Amino acid sequence: MEIGISTFAETTPDVLTGKTVSHAERLRQIVEEIKLADAVGLDVYGVGEHHREDYAASVPSVVLAAAAMQTKQIRLTSAVTVLSSDDPVRVFQQFATLDGLSNGRAEIMAGRGSFIESFPLFGNNLNDYDALFEEKLDLLLNLKENEIVTSSGHFRPSIQDRGIYPRPVQEKLPIWVASGGTPQSAIRAATLGLPLTLAIIGGSPLYFARIVQLYYDVAKKAGHDISKLRVASHSHGFIADTTELAVEQFFPSTAAAMTKLGRERGWAPYTREAFDDARSSEGALYVGDVDTVAKKIIYLFEHVGISRFFLHMPVGSMPHDQVMHAIELLGTKVAPIVREEVARLKSV
Repeated sequence: MEIGISTFAETTPDVLTGKTVSHAERLRQIVEEIKLADAVGLDVYGVGEHHREDYAASVPSVVLAAAAMQTKQIRLTSAVTVLSSDDPVRVFQQFATLDGLSNGRAEIMAGRGSFIESFPLFGNNLNDYDALFEEKLDLLLNLKENEIVTSSGHFRPSIQDRGIYPRPVQEKLPIWVASGGTPQSAIRAATLGLPLTLAIIGGSPLYFARIVQLYYDVAKKAGHDISKLRVASHSHGFIADTTELAVEQFFPSTAAAMTKLGRERGWAPYTREAFDDARSSEGALYVGDVDTVAKKIIYLFEHVGISRFFLHMPVGSMPHDQVMHAIELLGTKVAPIVREEVARLKSV
């Protein structure tokens, strides 16, 4: 059972002070967060790609590379790379470079993106949303398997017997498929034999049990060894010394960020009632003290079948010291409880 952190590098105004940290400062904070996550024994840290003012990390590989030389064990991944609007050759080269700098700790989490700013920015048509991803994922997997590549497609110029360098330290650079939980995405990942990351950020996590089962069923029919496949969850949350303090610190920024996003997408404003419902025992929000969060992660393992858990924090902008303390608690307190219980459950 792997446990880690993911971030979108938010640079929204602090709801209490009204101040906004610069993109540069937020990027430096993330490097500090990765260093701490490594020091406290977390398994993975993921940085998401966005192309808008309220997020600082448009090139996750560069942020991760800045931390690679200052860490020893933690795996470093995008969360996600918006592959549909990028060049798979450059993506592979960036993460192969990261793999060299980190001595074999790089991963790619490829997705289509829930934000669309990168499509017009890089000259892509949103009408090609699905076709772009399918073609570019096919090329990325070709690059993973082959040093000398020949490829042709509709959206990118052809490649004829060209070497792609540098090569990663790992024999096969890990590539995950990120999904919001649609059956189509699970089927795609399963058919290709790729690990799957599910964004479990709303509703009941138990819904995703059927998606995970579908994933394994399709993978087995496709001839893949399902014992080697993994499923991760990406879920919002926060940890403090007490549940009351966690709620007090996490709710304001979360409500502000979700309400802002809601205005863009036509959702209702985010309420305290929705927040409290989501942090209940069967909700998708992992907010509370050490025991509360550990129990919810174990519940997710038992009832959904995940093998990697990303705690996504902060949502919106929070004081950096609060985030650092939450990372420390996740690594030193929550992770040992979860790992011990998961090991016991597997041995039964």
